[in-house]
Amino acid sequence: MNGPDPLLKLVADSGPLCRCCDLEDSAFCAGLSPEGLRRLRSIRGNLTCEAQETVFREGDNAENIYSVVQGCIKLSKLLSDGRRQVIGFLFPGDFFGFSPSGAYGYTAEAISPSTLCRFSEQRMKALLATTPELEQRLRTRLVMELAFAQEQMLLLGRMSAREKISHFLLMLSRRAVARQDPPSPIAVPMSRLDMADYLGLTIETVSRTLTTMKKDGLIALPSPGIVDLLDRDGLHRIADGRDGG
Repeated sequence: MNGPDPLLKLVADSGPLCRCCDLEDSAFCAGLSPEGLRRLRSIRGNLTCEAQETVFREGDNAENIYSVVQGCIKLSKLLSDGRRQVIGFLFPGDFFGFSPSGAYGYTAEAISPSTLCRFSEQRMKALLATTPELEQRLRTRLVMELAFAQEQMLLLGRMSAREKISHFLLMLSRRAVARQDPPSPIAVPMSRLDMADYLGLTIETVSRTLTTMKKDGLIALPSPGIVDLLDRDGLHRIADGRDGG
């Protein structure tokens, strides 16, 4: 199947001003000149989807690229043996879907009800050729994407389960701060299974480790999808391999 899931709702931009978000500095278009903003908005549409809806699937023609306005998006790949590997979680301000090969290299799925800015990749490429500041902005986002990939390689390496989960929670906290949200409590909208598939663990190990960390006073779990980081120094020591617990 090519293109977005048919259940997705496409809404055209309704005016000359961009009213799609209030992300300010964390938005993809932040820092562009008035002319650069005008050009980018001229090719933008809005896309909304419900939780568990698919934006695109691995192998689909890469027709569009997206920026998250609201919600959380999960990126995943199927391995040759049929197992799933979650490769990323995207939050407001994150950019995804750009593919030099012509086909998407992963599946993108909404974890929670989400709103996206949608751009035709063909029109975006044409715009990049005439808008150097936009090209620089995209290059910066691609470098950030590479940094996230390198961070996940670290997580999938020789870290223990406790180290992986501490690192993961601190990573979510850093990204919350980058969105100008509080460093704690943090939103953790992904399921325990999604966390396991991202960290290379079993769901049982994730659940057991979170429970142990709660008993140790490192975190609190006040409600589903929320984690309060009670002992950030302790989490840093664990993530850095400086704690034998």
